[in-house]
Amino acid sequence: MGLEKKTAMLEDLIEKCGGCAVLDGGFATQLEIHGAAINDPLWSAVSLIRDPELIKRVHMEYLEAGADIVVTSSYQATIPGFVSRGLSMEESESLLQKSVKLTVEARDKFWDKVSKVSGHSYNRALVAASIGSYGAYLADGSEYSGNYGENVDLDKLKDFHRRRLQVLVEAGPDLLAFETIPNKLEAQACVELLEEENVQIPAWICFTSVDGEKAASGESFEECLEALNKSNNVYAVGINCAPPQFIESLIRKFSELTKKAIVVYPNSGEVWDGKAKKWLPSQCFGDDEFEMFATKWRDLGAKLIGGCCRTTPSTIRAICRDLKRR
Repeated sequence: MGLEKKTAMLEDLIEKCGGCAVLDGGFATQLEIHGAAINDPLWSAVSLIRDPELIKRVHMEYLEAGADIVVTSSYQATIPGFVSRGLSMEESESLLQKSVKLTVEARDKFWDKVSKVSGHSYNRALVAASIGSYGAYLADGSEYSGNYGENVDLDKLKDFHRRRLQVLVEAGPDLLAFETIPNKLEAQACVELLEEENVQIPAWICFTSVDGEKAASGESFEECLEALNKSNNVYAVGINCAPPQFIESLIRKFSELTKKAIVVYPNSGEVWDGKAKKWLPSQCFGDDEFEMFATKWRDLGAKLIGGCCRTTPSTIRAICRDLKRR
């Protein structure tokens, strides 16, 4: 299936959802709720090694909550990261493939069950392969600053992402999700890679923002979106893992800067301390606030809405209740 057909499949899903599809929520958050120990450089991806069945369970919980798109557990799963744990290249690539396989298995199992129930209100979900930023691999919080140092250039970022992208594409997801991109350079690297590898899967690219005005690097979104707006491979652009208080103004800003679909999945509003490896208390949105604001975000133009860190299946259920009146 080529790029046009896969893009049409996504557009059909969005249309079935009334103009806005719902993504899943915080994956690592739900793993921790179930007792998983993920305070690790691999973060949620460590569960690919330790407890793959728990990964499937979390996917099922988000599907049951109403998610139309489920994202794989590969955000912090990188070949260098796995190799640093003593795994071989072959084993590392196998784990990346497993992240897609587990998600597809959960989706198919769920759909096989609900599709036999008359009057159900679910859609057959699509699977998006998560591709975290270089900063996520570094596990030093730089995905929230974009400060990768002078030695990191365009070619280094493409080299870092290339093999992981190839392996994930070969595993057969419906979509690709580049997440927490903090700067223009890495966004450009992602766009060029999609073209160089002739990827036939639609992608979204999401930035982080720490001030609600600019990318985490301090660059304007006008600069950051320049390469993305020219790419046929990029279906949607937006924001993830930023405070929900920023989302309304950022949707307005993106609507002026792009004709791409807009995707937003904020965190709960808590702030991640990358050095201390912990969440800091701050002004947070609960499920009620997500339910209330999801309609506004949709009406402002967002085509894909979900949750990121510290959101749960109950958050997604609330968003679905608002957007779909489930």
